[in-house]
Amino acid sequence: MNELLLSRWQFAITSTYHFLFVPLTLGLSILLAIMETLYVRTGNETYKQMTRFWGKLFLINFAMGVVTGIVLEFQFGMNWSEYARFMGDIFGVPLAIEALTSFFLESTFLGIWIFGWDRLSKSLHAATMWVVAIGGNLSALWILAANSFMQQPVGYVLNQGRVELTDFGALVTNGNLLVQYPHVLASGIVTAGFFVLAVSAYHLLRKGRDLELFRRSFRGGLVYALVGTLAIVAVGHLQGQHMIRVQPMKMAAAEALWNSEDPAAFSVFSLIDETQKRDVFAIRIPAVLSFLAHNYFGGMVQGINNLQTDYEKQYGPGNYVPSVAVNYWSFRLMVGAGFLMLLLAVVGMVLVVQKRVEQVPWYLKILMPALALPYLANTTGWMLTEMGRQPWIVFGLQKTADAVSRSITPGMVLVSLIAFTLVYGALMAVDVYLLVKTARRGASGLEEAAA
Repeated sequence: MNELLLSRWQFAITSTYHFLFVPLTLGLSILLAIMETLYVRTGNETYKQMTRFWGKLFLINFAMGVVTGIVLEFQFGMNWSEYARFMGDIFGVPLAIEALTSFFLESTFLGIWIFGWDRLSKSLHAATMWVVAIGGNLSALWILAANSFMQQPVGYVLNQGRVELTDFGALVTNGNLLVQYPHVLASGIVTAGFFVLAVSAYHLLRKGRDLELFRRSFRGGLVYALVGTLAIVAVGHLQGQHMIRVQPMKMAAAEALWNSEDPAAFSVFSLIDETQKRDVFAIRIPAVLSFLAHNYFGGMVQGINNLQTDYEKQYGPGNYVPSVAVNYWSFRLMVGAGFLMLLLAVVGMVLVVQKRVEQVPWYLKILMPALALPYLANTTGWMLTEMGRQPWIVFGLQKTADAVSRSITPGMVLVSLIAFTLVYGALMAVDVYLLVKTARRGASGLEEAAA
């Protein structure tokens, strides 16, 4: 175990942990703004109770996201200083904009929202939550602009071993960003939708207090989840097509497509032998991968072996094949979780139209463990995004092995890796405890506790 492997593990653990909280923050902030707007427009106190109840859960999640996100910033300079030197001129720009504008905007107005319930007019107070939602989702935009450059470098020039930004417009109109950001936004909407559905289902099964609040929350969360899942399917298709154009090796690994095919078959299930670069067993549907890539049942999709040969000619000797097993199963877990969420949302809409939701307890019981589905999809989606780019940290410009700091030792990274994992594990236990405790109490229980 060397400093490179340990640093990769450390960044993977901290970034994965951080992104457990980000989608819920993005999606729930918008939903809270909608709820409070409905309260302002209708004067219905139930919407106010909904906003305050879900807002408490939002604040717990938001606090954890902030704490874990700060750690990632320090790792760029400590574990990945060679990356920081190479990419600092470009990577620093969107991150600085995100911190100075979007994050400060979000956090400042969130404070106003928390303490302004009895101090601001209803309309002005609702406006502060809209600013929080806009600021939070703008933060994601700037961070993804930096990540999109790593996936598809644009608007730069190489100068004395560093990349320098020459076209800011190209950075914010990067083709990868135009498909990645809507995908992340939709994932936030889905996460928030299923979060609201799971908690609401728990209270509907108990048939305790606040039934009207949770009935309205359930219907709202269901519409939100359905819209998000449909958006993910549509944007995910576009993102896959873009991936085939700019990072064909990532899609080839995700499909375990060893050799180029025209038309290319879609893998339903494959047992992979990476050492021999072949499938031990495979079930494939002819021509479907070509359709996904080109919107018709024909057209070339490049395979792993062919791309390896091309990359050796373009970049020099080396292994340019990412972990096929990791990418293959990450892709299937992500897609499988996405379509399962879509199925649950459609079934729920049918039950709502028929006014039978509370008469079908098995459906409500399924929704509680189904809360894990968006988190599974989010995590495996990012595993595919980052692992599929290997061995590059900046595609075509800098390899991950060249980005790690030269001044660190394996012992340094191992100690911090263990410490981070233990601390994050404790924080996760506290976070889950607070979320579960707050969710179980319901709106009336929280008001009694506050009194």
